[in-house]
Amino acid sequence: MRTPFGDIGRFRRDTSGNVAVIFALAVLPVMAAVGCAADYSRANQLRSKLQAAIDAASVGSVSKTAPGFIAAGAMTSDGPIPAGVTDATNIFNGNMSGVSGYSLNSMTPVVTKTAGVVTSTIQFSANIPTMFLGVVGKTTFTVTGSSTATTNMPLYIDFYLLLDNSPSMGVGATPADVSTMVSNTPDQCAFACHDLNNSNNYYNLAKRLGVTTRIDVLRSATQSLMDTAAATATYSSQFRMAIYDYGGAASSAGLRALFSLSSSLSSAKSAAGNIDLMTVNGQNDNNDQDTAFSKLLPAINTAISSPGTGTSSSPLKYLFFVSDGVADESNASCLKTMYNSHWGNISPRCMSPINPALCTTIKNRGIKIAVLYTTYLNLPTNTWYMDWIDPFNKGPYGPSPNSEIAQNMQSCASPGLYFEVSPTQGISAAMNALFQKAVADAHISS
Repeated sequence: MRTPFGDIGRFRRDTSGNVAVIFALAVLPVMAAVGCAADYSRANQLRSKLQAAIDAASVGSVSKTAPGFIAAGAMTSDGPIPAGVTDATNIFNGNMSGVSGYSLNSMTPVVTKTAGVVTSTIQFSANIPTMFLGVVGKTTFTVTGSSTATTNMPLYIDFYLLLDNSPSMGVGATPADVSTMVSNTPDQCAFACHDLNNSNNYYNLAKRLGVTTRIDVLRSATQSLMDTAAATATYSSQFRMAIYDYGGAASSAGLRALFSLSSSLSSAKSAAGNIDLMTVNGQNDNNDQDTAFSKLLPAINTAISSPGTGTSSSPLKYLFFVSDGVADESNASCLKTMYNSHWGNISPRCMSPINPALCTTIKNRGIKIAVLYTTYLNLPTNTWYMDWIDPFNKGPYGPSPNSEIAQNMQSCASPGLYFEVSPTQGISAAMNALFQKAVADAHISS
């Protein structure tokens, strides 16, 4: 016979319904965990898109073609750049176009110019609604991020070109040109002297023979340099050029301005077309003393104003010095003793390698000197060269690495800004390379 107490016992021993109860109790946290993962993954994906958008905006707003970067070039002082803010906002909006599922609380770009550096800093905050976590009271995720990008502004540089146009630059540009002149002149002269007293002068002879002289190469190289500067410049007025030579005639030798300092590189190129060999009026005009470094370098030092920090209102200053490095002047303080058995004593005429102390005076003002040494080629058939120049140019088989001319020209240059070209057909490539080195040096030095 069953008793009420027996039914109660069986009920207590029956556990077949516990699985459903346990599942019902467990499903809520499992669903919450799955929902949390799904909501978190979605929020993380949207945050990544927002972060990528502000990264693109910060970098893009300081690129060299960006409105903010261009506007910074026209600023005369440090400060905010409104055009950069607008550009950063537009870039961000463009990258987030078509993306939904978030509510932007803020997107704050700040673009500034400080000490030659353009900086773009952007921060954002956004709310992303949840799809599953709302059941446990979490209705939104708030995501944030920031991005910063900087760009150095291009430096403004004034280049003062001091170009050797003395009679020695009438020598053939290559050994082949030298040979042509020597074989076609009765005195085996390698120089295309521009003697106005003689219509059959060697300058005109060189033209008829198709001989290229150093001055010809220097002319075209200087014009090419203006094209390089124009192609390198970020701003139209970033580089200014001034062109000087040693004078148009031996009788008036001295620093001469062929082109005054200007940012018009096309005008500078046109002016460079007038670079030509100094004229002489017969033998021994001005005692043939046409390379007076002791006067030329102090004069160019006076012509160059004080260097600045590289801004548009305070540009850096570089002297671009192209020469064969041999002084020929009246100078009682000559580096060399002016006597030999063939010629006797010619003092105070001075023929010697350039005195580097003249360059030191300029460099001490903070002006950089970029030197292009047009190697003084060996002229074994020229008695004057062999007696006066060869002893410090290390002949008789041509210039050597120990040439005092080369050593002094290198001492004249600022560190890293020295080129020697031989044969001088390499002048154009060397001038352009030296220009690029000078621009790179300006960024490192600043």
